[in-house]
Amino acid sequence: MTTDIRPLAGLRVVEMTHMIMGPSCGMFLGMLGAEVIKIEPPEGDKTRALTGMGRGFYPTFNRGKKSITLDLKSDAGRDALHRLLETADVFVENFRDQSLAGMGFAPEVLRARYPRLIVSSLKGFLKGPYENRTAMDEVVQMMTGMAYMTGPTGRPLRIGSSANDIMGGLFGAFAVLAALLERGKDGKGHVLRTGLFENCLFLVAQHMVQFDIEGREAPPMPEREFSWPVYDIFETSDGRQIFIGAVTEGQWVTLCNILGLESLRDDPGLQKRMDQIEARDRTIPIVAEAVRARAFDELLQAFEPAGIPFSPIHRPAEMYDDPHVNRAGGLFTSTLPEGTTYRAPAMPFEIDDKPLCGDGLDIAAIGADTRAVLSAAGLSDEDIARASGMEMPA
Repeated sequence: MTTDIRPLAGLRVVEMTHMIMGPSCGMFLGMLGAEVIKIEPPEGDKTRALTGMGRGFYPTFNRGKKSITLDLKSDAGRDALHRLLETADVFVENFRDQSLAGMGFAPEVLRARYPRLIVSSLKGFLKGPYENRTAMDEVVQMMTGMAYMTGPTGRPLRIGSSANDIMGGLFGAFAVLAALLERGKDGKGHVLRTGLFENCLFLVAQHMVQFDIEGREAPPMPEREFSWPVYDIFETSDGRQIFIGAVTEGQWVTLCNILGLESLRDDPGLQKRMDQIEARDRTIPIVAEAVRARAFDELLQAFEPAGIPFSPIHRPAEMYDDPHVNRAGGLFTSTLPEGTTYRAPAMPFEIDDKPLCGDGLDIAAIGADTRAVLSAAGLSDEDIARASGMEMPA
């Protein structure tokens, strides 16, 4: 059973974005009930046509949005956008500052023209020396030290998803919610700017702070100094990999009991966590040998009731077969314009023990809502044809 709480119902978001960071911001607002109108060029958002690892970008982060096309190189297209912004509560964009200003939609211009409008700009950088640089997820991961911390020394490695872009979109939506609450008090709109670089900087803050306090740098995560007695990947007797953690003295004892390692459990020199950590060079090979003697399923059945942190090493595609992912409300089913259905994860929270409702999260065809949305804004069919750059069906 799901809950149909929609705190942003009745609010209109006009979104002019591409790729991931901007679209994810609009998606989060839409999943909270806002009407999200995505503006695409006449040929459609280029993200729709990505292949390979980019194939999932558009379907994942544009669920549930209306689609209209506008030719913003034309006066008619720009006029139509202004007509829409007159009806909007929020404008979400991730264009370059110069491009947006060249079209006449710089945030300060919009704020002056629409005093109650909240303008959410998702950029590579906040204001400062880098504000006009071109940024991508990988660029800022390299700049901030995220890639350095992810790969082994000399081999910086981006993390294995677009997590930084998605997190940036989440911060953008978070800022919009804050601005909406403030507008409820003072009746004024606000101009927001969310930086991809600053988002990534926030994600590596723990390593920065360690250096600032201790004066020493943390090594990359594959070479990290362990703070736990067991926190490793092992191989089972049936050739499967499993991650096992034992981070307290109690978990250490429990793990030793399950694996039959009484010699480690009873060793006088291994009774405190720091002693266990400092002895890892000696103990981990012993643990590995004990794990290698047991079957994967046997270990899972022992670890779960005992409270041992553990995990199989999965590929993303395997998540569709995971029983927890497949619980009610864990996946939302959406439909592409050509009729193909696909499943994608729900929002990662519950309200009153229930996940959010996942209805209406399909992908609109390019410009599918152009006539309906622009007609409601007072444009004639002739105006719509000029503004959209598309022939309107009779």
